[in-house]
Amino acid sequence: MKRFGVDEAGRGPVFGSMFAAAVFVEDRSRLPDGVGDSKRLSPARREDLAARLRETAGVSVGLAEVTPATIDDPETDMNTLTVEAHASAIGDALESVAEAGVSGLCDACDTDAGRFARRVEAACEPPVSVTARHGADDESPLVGAASIVAKVERDAHVAAIAERYGEVGSGYPSDPTTRAFLESYVADHRELPPFARASWSTCADALARVEQTGLGEF
Repeated sequence: MKRFGVDEAGRGPVFGSMFAAAVFVEDRSRLPDGVGDSKRLSPARREDLAARLRETAGVSVGLAEVTPATIDDPETDMNTLTVEAHASAIGDALESVAEAGVSGLCDACDTDAGRFARRVEAACEPPVSVTARHGADDESPLVGAASIVAKVERDAHVAAIAERYGEVGSGYPSDPTTRAFLESYVADHRELPPFARASWSTCADALARVEQTGLGEF
């Protein structure tokens, strides 16, 4: 059966975009050996597998990017943006697929997996059948393949930021390198870096500390 798997990378960072990827296959035996949850693979292995997925006949890859500016839009929220990104990636992967009856599995990005599946399915064009499960990236080779593509895109995105601005770490608030870069940048420029998610509390806290320091100088 022709199926697709979908996952995202970069939902929680304070820096950079979120990426969703969908991988569609005509026959699951075409998936490269070793496909699995991207978190368990080395960066080099992920890059190799992502390239092979894009080059394999009968495999179609779709991608969607959600920028910091979109994430900061007060008219939306991360749950809705994640739903839309999954649907967009599915549409991209299925762009050249004319057959009806295609179905797929998403890694659930909602506490209610069924609700997430229904929202993604409603947002998809053309119509497809969608299910979702928590931990699907660890259980399903197709979702694992999508997680690899999404992670490779996210890593390349962060690497491009670091090439221009210096070492920014992973972009996650828990990363000491990320926190140090943010504090230093805000202290030097009195504003957030252009790739920061300004609506994240981590950014608001960094700005507040600089403002407080400035007040203390008087």
